[in-house]
Amino acid sequence: MFQGAITALITPFSNNRLDEDALRRIVRWQIDSGINGLVPVGTTGESPTLSEAEHKRVVEITVEESNKSVSIIAGAGSNNPIEAVEYSNFAAQAGADAALHVAGYYNRPNQRGLYAHYEYVHNHTNLPIVIYNIPPRAVVGVDVSTMAELAKLERVVGVKDATGDLTRPIRERALIQKPFSFLSGDDVTAVAYNVGGGNGCISVTSNIAPKLVVELHKLCREGDFVAAAALQDKLFALHSSLFIEPNPAGPKYAMSLLGLCSEEARLPMMPLQESTKETIRNAMKALELI
Repeated sequence: MFQGAITALITPFSNNRLDEDALRRIVRWQIDSGINGLVPVGTTGESPTLSEAEHKRVVEITVEESNKSVSIIAGAGSNNPIEAVEYSNFAAQAGADAALHVAGYYNRPNQRGLYAHYEYVHNHTNLPIVIYNIPPRAVVGVDVSTMAELAKLERVVGVKDATGDLTRPIRERALIQKPFSFLSGDDVTAVAYNVGGGNGCISVTSNIAPKLVVELHKLCREGDFVAAAALQDKLFALHSSLFIEPNPAGPKYAMSLLGLCSEEARLPMMPLQESTKETIRNAMKALELI
């Protein structure tokens, strides 16, 4: 099972090109900080604006630099199941441990269509599949009953839950009768999600504060939710500041303050306003990150 603090990696750019050196530096720093896993080319990795070659190169570099020291769940989702299969099979060839597949955004399929999409991907690939359930971005969401049916497929092994519904892990665990990774997709509510039976979080904040996020999820796994909640309170200002403007502009700026990469993001993501930058700096200073 995938568990703990798993970073939704940013994709660093320099002059609108993939910054391979920065990506390698970031992956090494994450691993040295004790992270439990990495997710390249997801939402935070700006996958919609990456070319196919860039997408595949980010996965390759992440796998190479991690050198099997942590789990790699490669973003491979698409509203086109044929493309999703292509990216998933490439991730398997590169050496990833699993693929993250978002629901069929823009197409707006019904629940039968969502099931058929995932079933097609499952039947034409070999990697374990983590379902990315994020209705605010995909427009459609995977219902609890559909998730339970999908979990019956052999290699559907987990969910990244960005629904905002904290009853989901409770209701899904009641129906899913096999080992399954319940991963929050939201840093702010991750502790509450874990109280409901979650196993960890695919985190944005761990791009900037990996050691603290790792500690938070370690406390959750140990059942020390009082201490986890106290640490979450300390992290709350940072969590919030990173999403004042559309992700990943905030995390990239924060990482630039750490000397890890530039703050450059691709259109339609815009540079941060100065007031947002100040809020992020203050949150990082309060945590003694800078």
